[in-house]
Amino acid sequence: MRSAAAEHPAWRRLAAAVEEIRPLQAKDGSIDAAAHDLADARSALGTVLDALTELAPLFPHDAAYHHAVAADLRTWADGGFGVPDFLDSLLEFHPERRREDGLEHLVVFPMYTQNGNPDRNLEAVLFRVVWPDWLAELERSRYDNPMFVPITFEAFTAGYDTNSAVLFPETVAVREVPVYTWGAIFCDREAARFRAVTTAAAATTRLNLPADTEALLNDHQTTQDTFALWDMIHDRTHSRGDLPFDPFMIKQRMPYWLYSLEELRCDLTTFREAVRLEAEGLAQARPIQYAILFDRLFRFPITGTRVRNYDGLGGQLLFAYLHKNGVLRWTDNTLRIDWDRAAPATVALLERIETLYRDGIDRPKTAHWIAAYELVAEFVTPHPASTWSRGLYAPWPEVLPLDGAPKELVNLVLADEFPLSMFYEALEKKLRPVIASTKGITAAAAPLTETTAAETTVTTERDGR
Repeated sequence: MRSAAAEHPAWRRLAAAVEEIRPLQAKDGSIDAAAHDLADARSALGTVLDALTELAPLFPHDAAYHHAVAADLRTWADGGFGVPDFLDSLLEFHPERRREDGLEHLVVFPMYTQNGNPDRNLEAVLFRVVWPDWLAELERSRYDNPMFVPITFEAFTAGYDTNSAVLFPETVAVREVPVYTWGAIFCDREAARFRAVTTAAAATTRLNLPADTEALLNDHQTTQDTFALWDMIHDRTHSRGDLPFDPFMIKQRMPYWLYSLEELRCDLTTFREAVRLEAEGLAQARPIQYAILFDRLFRFPITGTRVRNYDGLGGQLLFAYLHKNGVLRWTDNTLRIDWDRAAPATVALLERIETLYRDGIDRPKTAHWIAAYELVAEFVTPHPASTWSRGLYAPWPEVLPLDGAPKELVNLVLADEFPLSMFYEALEKKLRPVIASTKGITAAAAPLTETTAAETTVTTERDGR
């Protein structure tokens, strides 16, 4: 569908004015009058308001929000562009109340973008809801998740020309934390970067791809549908199951492998549900299993920095578990997966994590942290300089200050407690350009050409190839 708003001249004026304001803002979203001429900011903000007024009739369902956000913008300017507070308009925006396939929204907020821009800059985003009948029926009858809103990009300002694939209310600058009622995920960006990275990784490793992965890798709509359902089940899993701690871990300081295990638990729970749905004949179920495996095995471990990269570690754990159980083999510069054993082995890892969680309900915090470390370290080798790793070979009280505050234990965790294996170091070098190319991606990614695929192979440095 074509977006009348994205093609409207008022959108281009609004986006351009936002980009004028962004360089003037500090990290907290304010504008320093001593460093910048506030007249420039007021002029640009006036353009934003005029354009918003022009565009608002295209979004009658967001009338209350657009009225409130205009008021918040004026209040921000009238207050001398201090730290912005858009709580009033945030409370008026409710995309979860009308989940209709194709419904468009226009939002303007001072916000940071997760996995994108860490500063609270003014951003404008045009997006469309993805809510096909089959997904709505699954949510209604089986995977109730009233806060979940899958979306696709129509247009956006610079904060989303990044790796960010979410629109979360908790990223908006507000005076106090409200009760959150929705969370939106850009399944089109997830699908596009998945196709780009997985196609390159499969060619590079000469993976034995099953024939039924063709649509997942070559048809954007199939992949987008896959991620919409994956995200819906994953999101609801954070609040379900035997949970020894706050599943969203908001404002909690814990060793980052706890976050790794939680995100992996949610993905593998989705995987197990997909196995069940496949047995019931759901067309989207088999692609979900492939998507979780490929994204976790290929993209997650080599994306982002190595500083407490909890998603990366979760991917490393899945790879190591499958490898040590003989399901996955890397031999002769070729990756082979025993597809008959892949599903039961992946579910078995989930059951290990679920047992950890169930037992954790009866453990004190530090004991649970240690048990989680032992589970990860059983498969992923810790850094040789790690203080924590000494507890694998000596009594824990002799290694860690267990009589002190828990934060002292967190301080002993290395930034990269579980480094990449030699396999992943080699893979990262080969796929680095592909990973970089997915920044800001929204459309279907072109697969590697046969020539390029033939020229890329993961090898050891000793080979010299």
